[in-house]
Amino acid sequence: MAYAEDGELEYDPGYDPAAVDPYDLPLEGLDVSHPIIFKNYTMWRWFERLRKEDPVHYTPHSEFGPYWSITKYKDIMDVDTNHKVFSSESTLGGITIRDQREEFPLPMFIAMDPPKHDVQRKTVSPIVSPQNLAKMEPVIRERVGLIFDSLPMNEEFDWVDKVSIELTTQMLATLFDFPWEERRKLTRWSDVATADEKSGIIDSMEQREEELLECAAYFTNLWNERVNAEPKPDLISMMAHSKTMNNMSPQEFLGNLILLIVGGNDTTRNSITGGLYALSQRPDEFAKLRANPELVDSLVPEVIRWQTPLAHMRRTALEDAVIGGKKIRKGDKVVMWYVSGNRDEEVIENPNELIIDRPRPREHLSFGFGIHRCVGNRLAELQLKIVWEEILRRFDDIEVLGEPERILSSFVKGYATLPVRINA
Repeated sequence: MAYAEDGELEYDPGYDPAAVDPYDLPLEGLDVSHPIIFKNYTMWRWFERLRKEDPVHYTPHSEFGPYWSITKYKDIMDVDTNHKVFSSESTLGGITIRDQREEFPLPMFIAMDPPKHDVQRKTVSPIVSPQNLAKMEPVIRERVGLIFDSLPMNEEFDWVDKVSIELTTQMLATLFDFPWEERRKLTRWSDVATADEKSGIIDSMEQREEELLECAAYFTNLWNERVNAEPKPDLISMMAHSKTMNNMSPQEFLGNLILLIVGGNDTTRNSITGGLYALSQRPDEFAKLRANPELVDSLVPEVIRWQTPLAHMRRTALEDAVIGGKKIRKGDKVVMWYVSGNRDEEVIENPNELIIDRPRPREHLSFGFGIHRCVGNRLAELQLKIVWEEILRRFDDIEVLGEPERILSSFVKGYATLPVRINA
């Protein structure tokens, strides 16, 4: 940040957030949207300061334009559960701090308000019904076993690629009934969908859009096959045979595909990695888990809270409103920092620690609340539960060999690599 001659704070693109202590900055200029502080894992003091000094904070200048930061648990709940005032509509900017490009809109049901949101969500939600999850459980367990049985022993490998990505990509291929041998296309499209030019994943937004159009073309072929066939219990067939979704525009079809791909991939895979990394730093907790494997049931939601795989969700105010004593005006961008709310000391005791037998471990914000609460939350928990049950059955020692490489993003709070070795 820098000050102009008239004394007004203005955005300085040369500002290096990785090189400063947030407590040394003027509070009014604090901008927690910098992707680099997430990659360098230094964002905690930034959010700590906001929670203490200005929990509903206005940033007038940033890479993403002006925005409000909502950083405390209860204030986030107030915004998340009030869709009549705080909109997710893609035409107003969507659900991330980065506005959707007007040249390339991607409407999706998480970025819609009722009633359209409700009918589209209802179309795909049966795939994660309790009955369907019961059918999926043995399939997931078999695949987790095959992945673990294929891992090298006594040599270094990347846990993210071999385990976290592979498992979640296999699950996505199952949900879409996607050609198995090409399932890594889903991984690539998920990464591209949330990337920008600085991420190292794409070179330009034009490249991003070209690759996403390739995704749309591939799935359109699958749609055309299934719309003329008998209905099947996969996501494409469900949409193709639904009265509420079978006439989507190409951009809306692509938007919903991206939602389902990212929702089913990035979040679970980063919690799989985050859980192993967190426990490797806390040998006493790991020993507690090995001594009592039934603690997997509370470990899973605790990992999801501690990791918070999506750092934020964004809304747009439809009218003037007051949150935390601050007046938010109609049209303002409002960012709910789940990553901060999940570390709110006033709601969660000792929030920076991963405690596998924590009371009320599901008291977290990672899945959101209100009408946009994650539709696949139980599937995510089931996958993580099976992963940890099978780890405890198979491996005595998974050694994390170094720090993970994290993703450059203030939206997806994730991992690019994590070096490990299974000591047999």
